[in-house]
Amino acid sequence: MNVCNQAEIKMFPPEVTYSKLRWFWTIASLLLYIVDIVTDVGLALKYVRDRHLLWAGLTLFFVFVGLVATQIFSYAWYIDDNVLNPGGKTIKSGLGSVGLVSLHMLGMGIFTRYVQLLKVGHKELWSADPMEVKRAAHYRLFCLATDLSMLKLFEAFLESLPQLLLQVYLVLDHGECSLAQYVSMAFSFCNAAWALVDYRRCLRRTLHGVPEMPSGLPTVVYLLYKLFTITSRIMAFALLLSLSAYSAAALAALWLLGNLWAHLLRTDFCTGRKKEWVYRAVVGVVLTFTFFNVKGRDTRAPMSIYYLFHAALNAAALLLFATLWSPLPATATAVVTASLPTQATELWYFWPVAGVIATGTVVGLVCLAVYYARLHPRERRQEADEVDGPSPPEAGRRMRAFLKP
Repeated sequence: MNVCNQAEIKMFPPEVTYSKLRWFWTIASLLLYIVDIVTDVGLALKYVRDRHLLWAGLTLFFVFVGLVATQIFSYAWYIDDNVLNPGGKTIKSGLGSVGLVSLHMLGMGIFTRYVQLLKVGHKELWSADPMEVKRAAHYRLFCLATDLSMLKLFEAFLESLPQLLLQVYLVLDHGECSLAQYVSMAFSFCNAAWALVDYRRCLRRTLHGVPEMPSGLPTVVYLLYKLFTITSRIMAFALLLSLSAYSAAALAALWLLGNLWAHLLRTDFCTGRKKEWVYRAVVGVVLTFTFFNVKGRDTRAPMSIYYLFHAALNAAALLLFATLWSPLPATATAVVTASLPTQATELWYFWPVAGVIATGTVVGLVCLAVYYARLHPRERRQEADEVDGPSPPEAGRRMRAFLKP
């Protein structure tokens, strides 16, 4: 599907291969993606049956936002990669242009890419082609996998993590503790974790001059850094929301700051201005939860500022809650207890949540320091300046503009 640059294929390390094991892991990733969506929709239906229409609406809203955003980028990348012939009637994957539009209108963009990756992967991995042919085939498979992993990353930050935040808030503030809720949170967490690691590994394997991410300890430490810092951030947000629903304005402000940062950096990820604005809005959501290199390479100062602010926000959430929280008045308590569990009117969760926030912040930042000081793979050489060289194919240009972990 991607237009593979022959020069980049030659620079692709011959020892890096798209293995059959990875092909089977792609099936597991697809199943996890499906189950994550199904559990969220099932939870929304449960809320409808219980007449919690606002909760059901918010749960479905996050599913809808993640679905729509991924369809927009998926379709745009198909067009950018010149999959339409000059007549605009056929697609190299065998789909017509109308069929491609229809599939994305139905929310099947990611599924289409999964099917194509599995189909092409099965054909290439179980063939007996010469090594040079296989080298190009493996590079193409990683190109396809990288696009898919980027879409999964968007979906994780637009759907899985907001969904996780919503459900944690409902558990803390409303005492809503159903099995369906815990299942939804578990799969949202697993989907986000998978997306983070898979994206990093796929992207590094498609960029020449950039060593791939070693498996084992480096991958584990990187994953722990992301998961601990993101978990502490979600718990801090949930604590603020349980203090006051108006704290959602602070979340909106953080999103606006991330969006503004992407604008100030003049990101050039998309081929059109409107699509670039959508991309920057998505980047704002990503930066609300964790740090990514939006553009450029020197990230030591921005990352340091980001995580200092991250630690300060977590500490402020604990301080504000401990200072401002007060139990409901007796008259209000009598009304609330008719519809909510007794524990929802008590400060039953502060110390456990405080422990999670403090532990997540400290352990996450320690893992961050260890990873970048000792385990982060160093680039073998500097890439040539794109401005000075020939214009790369759109797929190659896009990969170099992807968010850098």
